[in-house]
Amino acid sequence: QVHLVESGGGLVQTGGSLRLSCVASGRTFSSKAMGWFRQAPGKEREFVAGINWNGGPTNYADSVKGRFTISRDKAKNTLYLQMSSLKPEDTALYYCAESRGPAPTMRGDDYAYWGQGTRVTVSS
Repeated sequence: QVHLVESGGGLVQTGGSLRLSCVASGRTFSSKAMGWFRQAPGKEREFVAGINWNGGPTNYADSVKGRFTISRDKAKNTLYLQMSSLKPEDTALYYCAESRGPAPTMRGDDYAYWGQGTRVTVSS
């Protein structure tokens, strides 16, 4: 069993930055890819970013490319999402998730464990 806890959300103005963190416990997540997803009010959950098991290859949704950076610290069992140049449309509940395999995918069904989410609100 894996327990994921996100933090770092909050209220920020357009153009601002936030860094989200996700701490994993229960067992190490060193052999699994990790990802960030988000769900805005009234919308379906969507993929934001993913990172390979070894912290190498990453992938991003087109809407966040060049603005968001995903990273992981395996020694700390922590996943990060650095968000810059935030826009009102980035407002959502952000979730971290652990994949079933070593490579990140964009499908939520490929992820086995999920956190409770941290809320990000970007004011215009």
